[in-house]
Amino acid sequence: MTFSQTIITHVKQAVQQLYDATLDTVEIQPTRKEFAGDITVVVFPVLKVVKRNPVQIGEQIGAYLVTNVSEIQGFNVIKGFLNLEIADEYYLNFFNSHKDNKSYGLVDPKKDEPAVMVEYSSPNTNKPLHLGHVRNNLLGYAVSEIIKASGASVYKTQIINDRGIHICKSMLAWKNFGNGETPESTGLKGDKLVGNYYVKFDQVYKDEIKELINQGVSEEEAKQQAPSLLAAQQMLIQWEAGDPEVVALWKRMNEWVYEGFAQTYEALGVDFDSYYYESNTYLLGKDNIDEGLEKGVFFKKEDGSVWCDLTDEGLDEKLVLRSDGTSVYMTQDIGTAIQRVKDNPDVGGMIYTVGNEQDYHFKVLFLILKKLGYDWAENLHHLSYGMVDLPSGKMKSREGTVVDADELIAEMTTTAQTISEDLGKLDGYSDEEKQAVYTNIGLGALKYYILKVDPKKRILFNPEESVDFQGNTGPFIQYTYARIQAILRRADFDWSAPVENIGLLDKEREVIKQLELYPEIIQTAARDLSPAVIANYTYDLVKSYNSFFQNVSIFGADNEAEMHFRVQLSNLVGVVIKSSFSLLGIVVPERM
Repeated sequence: MTFSQTIITHVKQAVQQLYDATLDTVEIQPTRKEFAGDITVVVFPVLKVVKRNPVQIGEQIGAYLVTNVSEIQGFNVIKGFLNLEIADEYYLNFFNSHKDNKSYGLVDPKKDEPAVMVEYSSPNTNKPLHLGHVRNNLLGYAVSEIIKASGASVYKTQIINDRGIHICKSMLAWKNFGNGETPESTGLKGDKLVGNYYVKFDQVYKDEIKELINQGVSEEEAKQQAPSLLAAQQMLIQWEAGDPEVVALWKRMNEWVYEGFAQTYEALGVDFDSYYYESNTYLLGKDNIDEGLEKGVFFKKEDGSVWCDLTDEGLDEKLVLRSDGTSVYMTQDIGTAIQRVKDNPDVGGMIYTVGNEQDYHFKVLFLILKKLGYDWAENLHHLSYGMVDLPSGKMKSREGTVVDADELIAEMTTTAQTISEDLGKLDGYSDEEKQAVYTNIGLGALKYYILKVDPKKRILFNPEESVDFQGNTGPFIQYTYARIQAILRRADFDWSAPVENIGLLDKEREVIKQLELYPEIIQTAARDLSPAVIANYTYDLVKSYNSFFQNVSIFGADNEAEMHFRVQLSNLVGVVIKSSFSLLGIVVPERM
């Protein structure tokens, strides 16, 4: 039981004993800085069961708590708020019990508990990863790590969209204009080479549309009759029929893309436990449609198409099988979800990291799976996120105006290098050491800038603003961690023994109170599927620590016990910064 839970329990007991009333819930919060105290009990909800003056109620409950809870040494009441003052002994006992715990806040996966599968990335194999994919990957990876830290087993997966007309467009353009070039012959990453031909197809396609319009064809007809589009459609038909030449080209170009993706994932620091390919899953789901028809979940229309009626849930009727017997995306997603649980029987829930333009799709998918009777469907979540905008406007893959993920990573590293050199913080480092720091700062800036924002909100990404050694940024927090490591290197004496019976300064108490929050912060972030909870907690912790550092002398302490305690406090803050940033996929440099 946490100390907050202890207070809640005793407040309920106080109301029972003092007023012979039952209080169902107790609202507590950190005490505002302008008032004395550590934890505040909001008295107003008590008025629902006790009809008295809120100040009087606060005084009586406060007196009860001081008498019955040894850790509470005093209180004050401001209007309807009971501010409790917690004894130094409590904070020191808490600190001493966790100060040497390198895994503080983390919970080992519970045996026999259902695992969680997190899907993220899920790119198309016709272009390289871009800034939008970066947010997706960072969110999916961080949520996976946070859920794992909260005590659940996690499988990271993705479904690769490796088939369809968009893939054939790149294939056709390479076949017509590529002259046999390869990643080896051009020196380009494979995903970039293939992406160039996706852009090339669009250019040719637009020229053909203009030509047809000039010949008197309507714009709509021109878009349908353009030779390049017809040829791509024919290539898709050949692929589905298993044409050896088309399939060989498809495999060859996809392999180029996979190699390119792998390099980007490694640079970004994300990984996966399994991969699903749409070319293997696009026929899944049809058997489940038959099952749903038998159960009455689906119904057939006169033309033979199959639908699910969701009007009772406030949604529409949803097509799940066309009249010609071909599947739609919903059919595939139903089948893929069921297949994933078959492949991983311990999975009890899934999280789909997909942009908010697909909110309706996932609402329908989850409802259908529930109607089909799968108990794990109660634990399906759409990690919906907003788009990433740029000062220059929206990105468009077809026109080649996207922010390439590899180029963004390189730009962030270069920006970090420029700022670090201007600050002169890396004198004496070898070139290799400097490059590692530049990379860690640049990637830390990128990841933190994106992850500190609530996933549901859009982001206007500003690379230069993100690489700042002041304010709510990754580099600011990384620099604090490096400062702590410098303190620990200077403390060349044995400071490991527990320190007791010292009076805590306000700045020290504030840091310990922030540290105490960490385990619950992890649980909250896991429950809310929000890395922003971790990111902003870490910033608050670092602000508290830096206020302590600037106002309290560590090595100029009045006595040895205080000095040892302040080194220990710095050490645990460093442990939590490293831990929390690890959950976000961010590396903290030992020196900066």
